[in-house]
Amino acid sequence: MTDGTPTTLTDRIEAALRDVRDPNADLSVFDAGFVENIDVADGEVTIEADLTALDGQTSTQVVQAMLHAVDDVDGVDSVHVERTTPTSEGDTGVASFDHVVAVASAKGGVGKSTVATHLACALAAENDVALFDADIHGPNVPELLDVSGPVHSSEEGNPLPVRVGGMDVMSVGLMESGAPLAWRGAMAHDALEDLFENTAWRNDEILVLDLPPGTGDVVLTTLQEVPVDGVVVVTTPFHASVSDTSRTVELFRDNDVPVLGTVVNMAEYVCDCCGEPNDLFTGDALADLDAEALAELPFSHDLQGTPAPGDVPDPVRDLGAAVSDALDTAGEVGVDPTADIRELPPQERKDVVRERFTALDSGESFVLVSDRDPTPVGQFLGRLAEAPREAFDPFEVRRETPEAWVLETVKP
Repeated sequence: MTDGTPTTLTDRIEAALRDVRDPNADLSVFDAGFVENIDVADGEVTIEADLTALDGQTSTQVVQAMLHAVDDVDGVDSVHVERTTPTSEGDTGVASFDHVVAVASAKGGVGKSTVATHLACALAAENDVALFDADIHGPNVPELLDVSGPVHSSEEGNPLPVRVGGMDVMSVGLMESGAPLAWRGAMAHDALEDLFENTAWRNDEILVLDLPPGTGDVVLTTLQEVPVDGVVVVTTPFHASVSDTSRTVELFRDNDVPVLGTVVNMAEYVCDCCGEPNDLFTGDALADLDAEALAELPFSHDLQGTPAPGDVPDPVRDLGAAVSDALDTAGEVGVDPTADIRELPPQERKDVVRERFTALDSGESFVLVSDRDPTPVGQFLGRLAEAPREAFDPFEVRRETPEAWVLETVKP
């Protein structure tokens, strides 16, 4: 650029992108640090962008604005935004774990924290396990495990979890021992995010995450920001609890959160006098629950005691085995892809999509598996097929696992 006028195609693309703003900070996507690289090859443009600082809806809006801005640049034939994620270093943060299992419930009082604590202890029999108490308003894990703070810091200043029988435990309740917790909104989210990112874990195989009850902002934001392999939803057999649980499971699935299954707590109790099992709740409400029951736990004295890592009652041991089995298959994609572009560099991704899609005849199915949201690929497919985006019917995108998205459509 000699007189301030963009001369090359890359210059014109950069100029167009500077008109796209970060709605949270009113900065251009360059000044906000979102754009990491721009690749231009024969009119095909790939923008590598790190949008992890934005929530899901805002990041989608920014991607669409970037696509529209660059698509209007003269000389651009196609444009695609590749979302990148920052690499993590060391053993801080939840990203250091092989698996993350969240334990949730539609409402309080169903024994969610009890199940989360016992599940972590069950998994600790054969794995390096950590337990994170994210129930910001009612952190009960320290009491259930009979541990207390204060939390100490590493040499780098990162909070260190307390150790319980070789298991790492972190909780807001350990940070604010005995203090009333009335944090709301951004304060609660910021407190959890700080612990999520900075806790210096010693164990790194499985993290059990005890979520707050319900489906409020803290729960949904946490599930979007933490690489959760799956959620275990706790309910009782009471019909109102089951109805709320069904809606919660549906909401999780609508937000692309994998549901491993449910745990039916307080399913029955055994009479101390006669030894006969009895139902605590009448009816058969569980038949309407659209999720696999991983375990049915009794209302018993064993589950009211203090659990120890690797030493749990038999029903909880069975739950741990069921969750382990579910984790073994949680990362599998249940489709036969036409193209799998996970972990490929940007140009090779486009080449694979072009090769596999153009080889299809009209009316044949195209199934794409990617490690990023493949929705913008629809524009590229439209150019390859010389057809408008609306001609692709159906055009379905879903998040199959934390690391895999699936796009299914039919070549027009």
